[in-house]
Amino acid sequence: MAATKPLSPHRPRIDSPVRARCFCCSPPRSMIERAAADKNPLQTVRDANKVGLRLSDFQPRSMLRARLTRIERPRFPVIDVHTHLSWMSRTRNGVSVGEDMTWFATPDDLLPVMEHRGIRTMVNLTGGIGSGLEAAIARFDRVAPGRFLTMTEPSFEYVAESDYPQRQADALAHAKRAGACGLKLLKTLGLYLRERVDEGARLTIDDARFDSMWATCADLGLPIFIHSADPAAFFLPTDRHNERYEELAHHPDWSFHGEGFPSYDELIAARDRVIARHPRTTFVLMHVGSQAEDLDAISACLDRFPNVHVDISARVGELGRQPRASRRFFERHQDRILFGTDAVPAPWGDEVPQQLFGDALYEIYYRFLETEDEYFDYAPADIPPQGRWSIYGIGLPDAILRKVYHDNAARLLGLSA
Repeated sequence: MAATKPLSPHRPRIDSPVRARCFCCSPPRSMIERAAADKNPLQTVRDANKVGLRLSDFQPRSMLRARLTRIERPRFPVIDVHTHLSWMSRTRNGVSVGEDMTWFATPDDLLPVMEHRGIRTMVNLTGGIGSGLEAAIARFDRVAPGRFLTMTEPSFEYVAESDYPQRQADALAHAKRAGACGLKLLKTLGLYLRERVDEGARLTIDDARFDSMWATCADLGLPIFIHSADPAAFFLPTDRHNERYEELAHHPDWSFHGEGFPSYDELIAARDRVIARHPRTTFVLMHVGSQAEDLDAISACLDRFPNVHVDISARVGELGRQPRASRRFFERHQDRILFGTDAVPAPWGDEVPQQLFGDALYEIYYRFLETEDEYFDYAPADIPPQGRWSIYGIGLPDAILRKVYHDNAARLLGLSA
């Protein structure tokens, strides 16, 4: 009889009553358990008391242990080129008219924060026109020379008049004499302004009647700070697929989806046609040109038009969630990016925490620009106001920080070093 080949010490006998198995992932099941059901072991019963939590009540606390770097003062003095310290009091369907002004703050309200947050100058973009502009300059610029600058706005109230181009040119000349440092255009042009201000066909950004306005600014040396379009999501349906759903639900008048409004692409194209027609005019495209979510596109715009700059106001939420692309963008266009926040003092800014003037707002911007911290809030709010994500710092070197914080704006606005 042939000898029996010994079994491997690592292999059980095939007639063993015990089936080989690993118990590291789950304990052995009893006969009753095996007979009960062969269901997916990951399948559980949903808790009906919890699955109905409202999104507005969901305020998760991150378990990520990440570095927190407090940047109370910036590495270099700051010029905030995008703030709103006043507003034209009367509007017609979203179009500011008249010369009466509403004031959001006084210099005494603002200077303490400016002092301990290293802000050399704040530029009030919405300074109004005519006597309102003169009052804004007297209220801020003359009370604290060098700490505040004021821009004027278009005189859209007269757009239906046959002599509008000349009236607008004259208003700009008056603004320059009064001390305005530039012209600010809200998204009024392209989204709200109509043939008869609030009636008739909607006017496009590249309407020929505004050509004299762009050209006059070049003649007077006034840079144009223009807000065209808005985040691309504002032009999509406010539904479960829209990542800005909560923001648009709280601010439904920010939605430009549907008939009656131009598309996002139409607005950007019209803006670029104006820039191409006026190469002598300096344009600053607010909010990273409303293209912060498409840095390749705004980078191509900057490459194409040497007369264009951008500011970063109210867009660290978008820039900070793509830190590597943003870092490359700052490196490539470091001479043409301006620091701005879109700051609005309380109580006017309470509804938009990503723009609420104060210590917390500036600390977030400084942290984004100066550190490589990870996964932090882009606004001082319990719930992220623009979208449910966090941001990352891009850790810019000193040479670029100095330009973004101060030097680029100082050069553009004719300020001393």
